[in-house]
Amino acid sequence: MITNDNRIRIMIGHYGSGKSEFAMNYVTKLRSEVDGKVALSDLDVVNVYFRTREKKDLLKSLDILPIDSCIDAPTLDLPAISAQIATPINDKSYNYVMDVGGDNVGARVVGRFNHLIEENDYDMFCVVNANREQTQTADRVIDHIRAIEKSSGLKVTGLVNNTHLIRSTTVDDVLKGQALVSEVSKLCNIPIKYVVCMENLIPQLPTDLEGEVFPIQLYMREAWM
Repeated sequence: MITNDNRIRIMIGHYGSGKSEFAMNYVTKLRSEVDGKVALSDLDVVNVYFRTREKKDLLKSLDILPIDSCIDAPTLDLPAISAQIATPINDKSYNYVMDVGGDNVGARVVGRFNHLIEENDYDMFCVVNANREQTQTADRVIDHIRAIEKSSGLKVTGLVNNTHLIRSTTVDDVLKGQALVSEVSKLCNIPIKYVVCMENLIPQLPTDLEGEVFPIQLYMREAWM
């Protein structure tokens, strides 16, 4: 259950992993399961596409505090972040999700705040898409994790299998990703936390998968995309 995760949830993942889509689904599920304050910060200052800040109005309508740039220009690729990012870190009444940029350069942003994040107060989840060239092997995923950890000064605490081809995703894709994250899990001693897929695929999945099956909807892509 996501309510068992630590209060601050930091989402990392390579370009095309579906990290922001997972972050959106995660925070909306979190909102439905917890009382009190919930916030989502968009710290992705590297990739201009599919950023959670694009869904600011939706987040507000769900009583989720959206935090992004200090400049009100969501379609511009500007490396400007709000000082408000630190508020839910310091205020323990918040459940907080942080959507971090897709590489070690992006992770430097959260690294600026790592001195405020207590060891037992956060999880950092690595979202993996085995169909992306940069994360098709265990070695490449591990290299990505190590680079993020070095840049952020924080440790990855869980793996998320989000292997997909958007609306063309099959069960075979999910199982391909599961094999990859299982190998990474064994090599790095990092648990598999979630197995992500569209809800219609869930009945076809094996029942003994490691990790919690996490159904998602596509918030970040319009119907025509």
